[in-house]
Amino acid sequence: MTMFDQDMALREEAGIEPDPVHTGEVTKETQIIAIYGKGGSGKSFALSNLSYMMAQQGKRVLLIGCDPKSDTTSLLFGGKSCPTIIETSSAKKLAGEEVRIEDVCFQRDGVFAMELGGPEVGRGCGGRGIIHGFELLEKLGFHDWGFDYVLLDFLGDVVCGGFGLPIARDMCQKVIVVGSNDMQSLYVANNVCKAVEYFRKMGGNVGVAGILINKDDGTGEAQAFADAVGIPVLTAIPANEDIRRKSANYQIIGRPGSEWGSLFEELALNIDGAPPLQPNPLDQDGLLGLFSPEETGGNVHLVPASQADMRGGTYEIRPSLEVVYDEV
Repeated sequence: MTMFDQDMALREEAGIEPDPVHTGEVTKETQIIAIYGKGGSGKSFALSNLSYMMAQQGKRVLLIGCDPKSDTTSLLFGGKSCPTIIETSSAKKLAGEEVRIEDVCFQRDGVFAMELGGPEVGRGCGGRGIIHGFELLEKLGFHDWGFDYVLLDFLGDVVCGGFGLPIARDMCQKVIVVGSNDMQSLYVANNVCKAVEYFRKMGGNVGVAGILINKDDGTGEAQAFADAVGIPVLTAIPANEDIRRKSANYQIIGRPGSEWGSLFEELALNIDGAPPLQPNPLDQDGLLGLFSPEETGGNVHLVPASQADMRGGTYEIRPSLEVVYDEV
């Protein structure tokens, strides 16, 4: 296939409207929770341990990775990557076969997990892949499955429609944001709160259950953010070398009775009872105000540029050559 043919194929794919996403009432007592955060904020680490703890508490849990990196389940499965829904669907389609649940869903110690995946770099839209992934889940019976919790791991940096699907289509009951005491992760958390506020005004019902503070070094900016937007802190996982090392080695620390297990027991309890709240997102100055000016450059003032500045020298305003005719 030539580059022109590939380009035309991508254009044709982009022009195909996806099937409508299910918008009916939830028929089972399942809490569907979307977790958003900046890439690298620790969503996958937290969710793998949280889902494991919930399963040990006797809950039926389904963990779905909705990040094109497909790394949500890597910690849960000891570093092993599982086949993604998107790549499996493509392979099955070429072979003239249907995708089965056993092709894409795997389990460990009571936790069921799968990855939606994403397209190859430069060859498709990640958000569109999310939409088609959920379409396939519906065909596999998503709305008839019997789980206590369905946890969706979404990349919060991306603001296109596919990644905002759970909020825009009321596919979940509540959202949890993950952040640390740094500007970038709180910026993403604030953007998610803005999305929730926007769709609430449009008639949506999704709310924010709270924030999970990860890599907490005690400086307090994430707590201040939670107070400012009006959401609770569900738990705070400390910046600790033992946690970092075990996570890097794909070890589950969210086990009942373990050193760090109480953190995830608290998180599971708080998530279960947290109501979906309507947040009050901050503007940029409000975000900057959470940090000291020395840390963020908040004491910098905008200085307008002039035409002389743009030319690197002087600039004289010349009379206009426009001809102005007297009105008749």
